[in-house]
Amino acid sequence: MLTPACGYGTRRGLDILAVVRKFGSIKPPAMSWSLDCAIFAAWTRGSFTMAVLCLLFIVVVGFQPAEAQTETVLYSFCAQTGCPDGSNPRADLVMNTAGNLYGTTLYGGASGVGTVFELGPSGTETVLHSFAASHTDGHYPYAGLLMDTTGNLYGTAQSGGAKGLGTVFKLSPNGTETLLYSFCILAACADGYHPRAGLIMDAKGNLYGTAFDGGAYDAGAVFELSPSGTETVLHSFCQQAGCPDGYYPQAGLVMDASGNLYGTTLYNGAYGGGTVFKISSDGTATTFYNFCTATGCKNGRYPQAGLILDTNGNLYGTTYGGGSYGKGTVFELGPSGAETLLHSFCARAGCPDGSHPRADLVMDAAGNLYGTTYDGGTNSVGTVFKLSPNGTETVLHSFAANGSDGTHPYAGLVMDTVGNLYGTTYSGGANGHGTVFKVTP
Repeated sequence: MLTPACGYGTRRGLDILAVVRKFGSIKPPAMSWSLDCAIFAAWTRGSFTMAVLCLLFIVVVGFQPAEAQTETVLYSFCAQTGCPDGSNPRADLVMNTAGNLYGTTLYGGASGVGTVFELGPSGTETVLHSFAASHTDGHYPYAGLLMDTTGNLYGTAQSGGAKGLGTVFKLSPNGTETLLYSFCILAACADGYHPRAGLIMDAKGNLYGTAFDGGAYDAGAVFELSPSGTETVLHSFCQQAGCPDGYYPQAGLVMDASGNLYGTTLYNGAYGGGTVFKISSDGTATTFYNFCTATGCKNGRYPQAGLILDTNGNLYGTTYGGGSYGKGTVFELGPSGAETLLHSFCARAGCPDGSHPRADLVMDAAGNLYGTTYDGGTNSVGTVFKLSPNGTETVLHSFAANGSDGTHPYAGLVMDTVGNLYGTTYSGGANGHGTVFKVTP
């Protein structure tokens, strides 16, 4: 009889569980049952065939992606000729207490150089600002928005402004835009230029962000912008030969309770795969972590996204490349800088679990992480995923092959109070120019 050896949760099954994790996400009870079955069959009957059949059962049953959630397209951009409502959003959304969503589009609007929009709970889209095709305004906002307690929105545009190389702007609740800063007003653009990331704000109203280019060494900068509009460069990257401190910070920042700032650089560091950096409250900049330290960059490489911080001081983020299969990772960094690889994408042929994440993460109260991948999924055009505290990845949604529900999400997610997830796709939708979507748990 095989039954006595095929129970759940035996130690023998859990030992082999570690060996077969490379096949992808699993359901531990089913895995343990199947492995015990294979071991018992081989031991009691010496039957290699039975063991193989049981292992086939593992692959077929224990590695199925779960997509029980419902995805709804809330809005498809470029609903009119010329895309006055915007097109191709590549940034995260922000939600107010009334359930309105706010975001940016890279293109479209009255002048074709981007918009700031509001999407109401009923699905009505309102363009709050169309960027002007002049040096009095910014152009092409890559990043999402920050909302203060009075409803003002703050953001960056990667070009435009007085020097044509990017801006920081404020949009009041009545729709009035104020240009807070134009980059490259210093010689050789020592103040940075081409900001691609959003902003954060401290309790005093100071804004913090990154510039992808410029700085003292033309490899990017971290800056502070005071309420009066004074910009201070906190760090210029590539201060030494080989850029061991990294270069080209594409993502935004996160601040801990002590005022320390953390962020990522896309390239270089000690091993060429990018970095996580820390700027302490006294202004000291240090490299907190170097990617690509492991053979084949199995600890990740090229982080395009920013970080989130939990209450214990752990940082979480994604890398676009590297990992066990070369298609990106989800990682955790402890307060001491020790990295734990939480997930390597593309664990199976075709990357049904997703590949190449470009966005930051969001965490719920139970410690589950949620994010998007730009590629992969059932149809290779992107996914929405969940990663549980025990490391199990679940695909919540694979975007459709025909693009009807959107394709290729650059941006991360925002979660409402009941656990619904909202995000954007860069392309796809009814008009092919991107969407705002909702995933219901």
